Amino acid sequence: MRFITTLLALSFLGATAARAEMKLTSNDLAAGKPMADAQVFNGFGCSGKNISPQLQWSGAPAGTKSFAIMAYDPDAPTGSGWWHWTVFNLPADATELANGASGGGKLPAGAIEGRTDFGSSGYGGACPPEGHGPHRYQFTVYALSVDKLPLDKDAPAAMVGFFARSNALDQATIEVTYER
Repeated sequence: MRFITTLLALSFLGATAARAEMKLTSNDLAAGKPMADAQVFNGFGCSGKNISPQLQWSGAPAGTKSFAIMAYDPDAPTGSGWWHWTVFNLPADATELANGASGGGKLPAGAIEGRTDFGSSGYGGACPPEGHGPHRYQFTVYALSVDKLPLDKDAPAAMVGFFARSNALDQATIEVTYER
């Protein structure tokens, strides 16, 4: 009996160690640190460059058929947060988005940017209300079990989020801050 218990324990430990864990990194965003002006919105009283950040991910689980990326501010005083970016239908072999990929022709073929809470498709950088304190900005990549989400560029972020979460195999997040 002791042999079986030991064997089961080793099998469990081996399976845990073998399981890949998704990671999201960025040359432009540092977890827990303030967002650079390059990624801040240009409008609504903000004067950033509104450049989408470079993002790189690894450790997607077996069976991943596509990816989605979402950027969200849970601290926006709206009652529902603020969606800053959605990109979906990224191919399964994608592992990175270049700096400035949004609107710059640098997205992989077939990728779609959905509508943000700014009212249009594409990246919309940080721009919290002045004096409201620090806001958190969560950039999340989802590994999906489907080739494509059944949405287009007019899809609101909440709908993209519903389909992404419904089909997620795993996810990874970088959280940064910004205040003005």
